[in-house]
Amino acid sequence: MSSIPVDDNIPSIEDTVRRALDHYFNTLGDQTPHALHDMVVRAAERPLLDMVMSRYDGNLSRAARALGITRNTLRKKLHDHGLHGQTVAR
Repeated sequence: MSSIPVDDNIPSIEDTVRRALDHYFNTLGDQTPHALHDMVVRAAERPLLDMVMSRYDGNLSRAARALGITRNTLRKKLHDHGLHGQTVAR
């Protein structure tokens, strides 16, 4: 397996999520968050699905394989995020 070059000037996805959550909690103050897990998963999943579908020109089989999920699961997730039946932009 070949290694993917890493640009040290670009933060990792994990670092980006940590910074976003830090900002979220700082903005939240003393309020208690609700359904935080679902909020974060949905916020990450929607652009992931959009980008993967774009990368594979809407091919469900290739996109599902890249994501490591079944085509049926991908269809459901696209539907849940309102991405079904849309042409994805490059």
